[in-house]
Amino acid sequence: MSTTTTRGVAQPAPAKVSKTRPRRGLRASSTFNFWLFTGPFLIGLIIFVFVPIGWSIWLSFFEARFTVTPSEFVGFENYKQVLTDADFRGSLVTFTVFAAFIVPATWALSLGLALLVNRLRFMRAFFRSVFFLPTAVSYVAASLIWKMSLFNGVRFGLANTVLGWFGVENIAWLSNPDPPWYWLVIVTVRLWLQSGFYMILFIAALQNIPRELYEAASLDGAKPGWQTFRHITLPQLRATSTAVILLLLVAAYQAFDEFFNLLSKATWGQPPLVELYKMALGENQNYGAGSAGAVVLTLLICVVTLLQGKIMGFGRGEESK
Repeated sequence: MSTTTTRGVAQPAPAKVSKTRPRRGLRASSTFNFWLFTGPFLIGLIIFVFVPIGWSIWLSFFEARFTVTPSEFVGFENYKQVLTDADFRGSLVTFTVFAAFIVPATWALSLGLALLVNRLRFMRAFFRSVFFLPTAVSYVAASLIWKMSLFNGVRFGLANTVLGWFGVENIAWLSNPDPPWYWLVIVTVRLWLQSGFYMILFIAALQNIPRELYEAASLDGAKPGWQTFRHITLPQLRATSTAVILLLLVAAYQAFDEFFNLLSKATWGQPPLVELYKMALGENQNYGAGSAGAVVLTLLICVVTLLQGKIMGFGRGEESK
């Protein structure tokens, strides 16, 4: 080993740093593991999502009754039929009313539950699990429970039993559109099913708010409660609130199970997906028109989502706000 001298003292020469390159076998192994884990998912995504979407778009330009095989090219006739259909246009009004109820109600309830659970000093995990468990319940099962037990139109239903204690007559919750009591049934079942999921999102966002902000606000004289919530907590939850509202809007457009099971025999109060189901799988089985309606609904969801994200600033950096 060569040495160097500094003021007569022998010192070892600095060792040369050798750059080691990753072995080619490790790179190949990482690539193989990546495709091993993501391959089945990508294959399923292509087969069960992309191919049906492409086939639906292709089918929407053809005459296809009682078969999913195109028979005659009709251009935009299926789109014209869907957009001039009174029931489909009425279903969009139903969605607007449903979204006006369910989106702000779910947002407020989820945020309220998150604030309450996050402030608990004990049994926090227990209450978090209790409120989250309904998300694992099937929409069909929950709808049948609401229809046959809680809001049954006879006097044996739980809601009518409680109202009977106060001398109120039995209410036909789901069999009469005037007054529209069915909205109470539909909104409450969806609130119960989905509030727990969005509560978890809000809890995660609340736990990421720096404690120093509250301490600084307290030193500046901010009072705990509404003042702190309005000026600190709510602005810090902007990104999460925007994401929650977007998810709620998309979910409202895709509402099907509760409407189909609660209002199965009704000719009123149906959302777009139920009308498309009747169009494609009803008596006429017009798959071309049903596919055109699905494309229209998909485009409508995309437009509303983009507009909502633009209005609420979703995806913008902190410096651009």
